[in-house]
Amino acid sequence: MTIAVLNAMLRPMLEGRLPDWVEPRWFANSEELLALAPEAEIGWFDTFDLPGTYEAVRRLQKLKWLNTLAAGVDLFPLDLLREKGVVLTNGARLNATTIAEYAVMGMLTIAKGWREVVRAQERHEWLTDAPGKAELYGSKALIIGAGGIGARIGVLLRAFGVEVTEVRRKPAPHADNPVLTPGEWQARLGEFDWVIIAVPSTLDTDKMIGADELAAMKSSAAILNFARGKVIDQSALVAALREKRIAAAFLDVTDPEPLPADDPLWSLDNCHISMHLSGRSQTQLFARNAERFLENLGRYERGELLESKVDLALGY
Repeated sequence: MTIAVLNAMLRPMLEGRLPDWVEPRWFANSEELLALAPEAEIGWFDTFDLPGTYEAVRRLQKLKWLNTLAAGVDLFPLDLLREKGVVLTNGARLNATTIAEYAVMGMLTIAKGWREVVRAQERHEWLTDAPGKAELYGSKALIIGAGGIGARIGVLLRAFGVEVTEVRRKPAPHADNPVLTPGEWQARLGEFDWVIIAVPSTLDTDKMIGADELAAMKSSAAILNFARGKVIDQSALVAALREKRIAAAFLDVTDPEPLPADDPLWSLDNCHISMHLSGRSQTQLFARNAERFLENLGRYERGELLESKVDLALGY
């Protein structure tokens, strides 16, 4: 029998559907996880106590395959997993739908001045003119990182009539979509109304948007970040927003998280902070990952490549 240590929240989705060669051991809290982790050959250690999740990974002794519903895996001990020969699978593309919808919401919030509409309602004031008059139709968006999430954002934006250009390392699945390589997009930043970041968090993407990149953007442009907070130089972003060198920012992620109450980003009227809620704004994440996990169990037994396997050297 192969021991699989699994979150008890998954029990209704997995029990009775696991193959007979899997012996599940369910944990209900971090203490139980830490006690069970050393015996796991297969682990799905996700909890809402992230330090406990990562500590369980560090206690691995027999682990061969670790699954997580997270798309970003930069906080996992990737070097340790690589050293121990552990296969890591993540939740790539499982959050794509809800995060893409958040991206469209963020763009419309900025374009239509929705913050001012909400404030007027709170004041019981009937506005006689629209505070935002921009349209998505006919605008230009640059999506930096066109993986599962970025590609889905592109699909939705094209339906709004947005001209989408993607930045990707690999060729686009549709040759007619404009694509820039990682070395080309900086010189083209001034062409776009929207700069949307959906890259994996790696050493290469740390502060990839700094003062120079923000200065190259149009003063009427907005930046939206669904990657990690550290992808943007936050001090440079605060300065650009304060001085209106760019029009707005929509930040689902910040550095650090939670954002301290006295951080200047909170007080900037042209900054919208959605507190890393985009991926949580759904009810299907565990169910979607459970279906993928069951499919991957079959691949694991047959010795096949697992879906959504992370390249531990690249970090995504």
